[in-house]
Amino acid sequence: MTSSTPEPARRPAEPARRTLLTLAATAALAGLPAFTASAAPARPADEPAGRTDARHLLWWRAPGDAHSLIEQGLPVGTGRLGALASNDPGRELLLITDATMWTGGLNDTLDADGQFPYGRDDFGSLTLLARLTVDLPDHDLGSVTGYRRTLDLDRGVVGCTYVHGGVTYRREVFASRPDDVVVVHFTQSGGGRYTGTVTLEGTHGEDPAPSFGASFPGGLRYGAAVTAYGSGGRVRVRGDRIDVAGCREFTVVVGGGTNYAPDAAAGYRDPSLDPLKLARTKVRDAAAHPAEVLRRTHVADHQALYRRFDLDLGTSTARSRDLDTWERVNLRHTGGEPDPELEAAYVHFGRYLMIAGSRGSLPMGLQGLWLDGNDPDWMGDYHTDINIQMNYWMADRTGLSPCFDALTDYCLAQLPAWTDLTHRLFGDPRNRYRNSSGKTAGWTVAISTNPHGGNGWWWHPAGNAWLCNTLFEHYEYTLSRPHLERIHPLLRGAVDFWETRLLTADAPDGTGEVLIADSDWSPEHGPLDAKGITYAQELVWTLFGNYARAAEELGRDHEHAARIARLREKLYLPAVSPKTGWLQEWMSPENLGETTHRHLSPLVGLFPGDRIRPDGSTPKEIVEGATALLTARGTESFGWANAWRALCWARLKNAEKAYQLVVNNLRPSTGGANGTAFNLFDIYQTGPGRGIFQIDANLGTPAAVSEMVLYSRPGHLELLPALPAAWSSAGSVSGLPARGGFTVDLAWRDGEPTSVRIRSTGGRRTTVVHGGTSRTVALKPGESVTLTGFAR
Repeated sequence: MTSSTPEPARRPAEPARRTLLTLAATAALAGLPAFTASAAPARPADEPAGRTDARHLLWWRAPGDAHSLIEQGLPVGTGRLGALASNDPGRELLLITDATMWTGGLNDTLDADGQFPYGRDDFGSLTLLARLTVDLPDHDLGSVTGYRRTLDLDRGVVGCTYVHGGVTYRREVFASRPDDVVVVHFTQSGGGRYTGTVTLEGTHGEDPAPSFGASFPGGLRYGAAVTAYGSGGRVRVRGDRIDVAGCREFTVVVGGGTNYAPDAAAGYRDPSLDPLKLARTKVRDAAAHPAEVLRRTHVADHQALYRRFDLDLGTSTARSRDLDTWERVNLRHTGGEPDPELEAAYVHFGRYLMIAGSRGSLPMGLQGLWLDGNDPDWMGDYHTDINIQMNYWMADRTGLSPCFDALTDYCLAQLPAWTDLTHRLFGDPRNRYRNSSGKTAGWTVAISTNPHGGNGWWWHPAGNAWLCNTLFEHYEYTLSRPHLERIHPLLRGAVDFWETRLLTADAPDGTGEVLIADSDWSPEHGPLDAKGITYAQELVWTLFGNYARAAEELGRDHEHAARIARLREKLYLPAVSPKTGWLQEWMSPENLGETTHRHLSPLVGLFPGDRIRPDGSTPKEIVEGATALLTARGTESFGWANAWRALCWARLKNAEKAYQLVVNNLRPSTGGANGTAFNLFDIYQTGPGRGIFQIDANLGTPAAVSEMVLYSRPGHLELLPALPAAWSSAGSVSGLPARGGFTVDLAWRDGEPTSVRIRSTGGRRTTVVHGGTSRTVALKPGESVTLTGFAR
C-alpha cells in the first residue's frame, strides 16, 4: 500500500445580558460538538448486508452533470460535513460543504425602517468549503458501458459501476461521522489499473493544494485537506495535486471545517482551534485504515439510526420495478398509477437526508448541507416562519429523535444573542412591530437567523413561540426531562416577551375583553401591521399551554405559570368569517391577502397545533371554517407548501387530498418547475425557467406520510387516520414514534389494522383508536402490548 499526505501523521488529542437566563443557556450548551479533535472510533468486525429492495436502494443509469449538481449530484454527509457527488467515470466531482461555513456576523445595526439588513456581507450566507476532483482521463463516459449509479439509503453509501476495456470498475462515496471525513474508494475486478489526479481547491479564491486554510472578514477561520493511498501502483503529491499511477485500487480521504463555536460569549469562534491543522490530522488518521474498515465503521453508525424505523406502503407493479428511480418518478407522473415503493423510498430518502445533515453541528437550513455555489437563495439561512420548523417535524415522527438535537443546540447557543438584540433593538421607534406598551422582555427573532447570533430581514415576533412549540413537541415524543430542563430558559424567555406584548381589546362578538397580539404580519402576505392575527394568537395560546406543562413537570415557576394560564384563558381565538366561510386570518371578515397563498399561517392551530380537531372536541363551525380555508388555498404550490397542506388534510382525515399533495411533490421537475429533481431533491420555482433546491419539502413530506398512518397526541393514538386507497391493500410500519412516549408497530390489509404493537418509551397510559374501536393501554417504560380487534 502506498500513500500520500500533506505532512507527517500525528495522533489526535484526547478527547448580551449576564443573567441566570444566560448562565442556564450556557450550561445547557455543554457537550455540543463542533469541528474538534476526537478519540478513535470503535471499529466493528463486520458489516451487515444492505437492504436491496426499491424502498431502500435508489439507482440511475447516468452520472450527474457537473454543471447541474444541485439537481443531479448525490448527497452524503456526516451531519456537519457534506458533499454532492457527480459519479462521472472520468471526472468525479465532489462539492464539499461545512454547516458552519458562514460569512456575515451579528448584523446588529438596523435599517432605516427598524428592520434588519439582509445581505451576504452583513447578515451572511452559507457557502461551499471546497471542490474535490478525481480525474481519470482514460475513463471518459463515452468509452464505458453498463453504467449504474446507486444511493444505498440503508448503508449510507453512494456508488457507481461501469465496464471499461473489459474491466468492471467500482467506486463508493460515503461521509463517515465517526471518522469525520468524506471517503471515495475506487476498486476494480478484471485486472484493471487506475491512473489519474486528485485536486482539492477552495471556493473563496484559494489556489489548488492538498490542503489550504484561510479566514473570512468576520474572523471565521476554515481549512480543508485531502490525502490518498492505494495498492499496486504509486500515489504521491506533485505540486498542487496528488498523482495516482497504475493502482489496482485507491482511496481518497477529504476533510475540513471551521473554528465556529456555539458560544455567544466567545463571539461564536474558538480562537484556539486551527482548522487547517485539524483537517490534516483527521484525514491522516482516517487514511491509516483500509477503506473497508472506514466503510464498516460508517455503516454501523448510520444504520444505528436508519434501522430504527421502516415503512412499507405496498408492492409496485412489475412495470415500475423495471425502471430506474428517475424513470419511475416520470412514470408515476405521466402514467398516473401509484408506485407505493417509490413513495416509501421518498420517505426513507428524507430520513437519509436527516441523518446525513443534522448531527453534531448546526441544524439544517433552507438547503441543508448541500450547495452548488456560494450564493444560495435566501443565503441558505434559517427561516423561522415555517421552514426550519418543517425541517424538524419528521425527526421525531420517523424514529430520528437524536437528529432533532441540532435544532435544540442551535436555539440555546443563539439565546444570549437573541435576548441581547431583542432588548437593544426591538423597541426602536422605527420598528413597526415594537410593543405598544413601551416595554420589552425576554427574546424574539427575525424571519431569518444565522449562526452568529444575528437576525435578518423583518422582525418576526411570533417566531419565538413557534420555535419553542417545536422544541416542546420533541419533549412530547421523548419525555426527556433533561431536554425539558434545557429548553426551559427558551420557554420562559418567550413567555416573558409575550407578557409585555399582549394588548387588551374588546372581543369582536361583544362578549367582553380579550388579549390580542400587537402589530404583526401574517406570514407572508396581507397587512404589515395588523393586530390579533390568527397566526400569533394560535402560537401564543400553544406556547402558554406548553410553558404551564413544563412548569408542572419540572416543579418550578408555579405562581408565574398560574398567571400565564390566566392570560391564556383571555387570549382571543379566531372566528369564522361570515363573508368567506373561512377561519379568519385577521380580526376581520375580509380576505386581506392572497387566496391561494403558499403559507397556511392561520391554520397553525390545525397543524402543527392540536387546538382544531375533527373529533368533536372543537366547535363544528371552526373545523368547517378551517377546512374551507384549506380548500381555498388549493393543492398546487411549492413543495414545502404542499407538504404543509398534506399534513393539514391528514389532520382532517381526508386521505385522498393528503395523498394527492404527496404525489404532487413527486412530480418531475423540468425547466426549474416545482417538483422533484433527478436526484430527488425538491425544486422550488423562483421564476420562469429557474428553480432552486429547498430541502424542507424533502423533510416535510415524510412527516405528512407519518401523520397519514398515525395521529398522536399525549394520551391518544389514532391508527390509519388518513390512509389513501393507493396504500390500503397491504402495508406496515415499525418503530413509528407517538407523542406521549410510545412507539407503534403496525400492519394493515384492505385499509384495516391486522397487527398492532404498542411499546412504551417512557409513556404510561394512552388510548388507541381506529374507527369505532378504542383500547386503553397502561404500560411501564420498556413494556409492550399487542392489540387486536381493530378490523371492522
